[in-house]
Amino acid sequence: MTHPERVHSRQQLLDKVWGDHVFIEERTVDVHVKRLRESLGAAGVLVETVRGAGYRITGQPAASAA
Repeated sequence: MTHPERVHSRQQLLDKVWGDHVFIEERTVDVHVKRLRESLGAAGVLVETVRGAGYRITGQPAASAA
């Protein structure tokens, strides 16, 4: 949230949330992002997937999401 528009990889998100001392599959992040989007309702479109890179929070939802 403090760095909008910055893309964060799955590994970066795993390290920040669970720490680098725990082995968790990177795909786990996808499940949590899906749940976050559902919890946010209409604002969920602000959590963007950047294909091949990770996720970002944006103030400008993609045109395809509108």
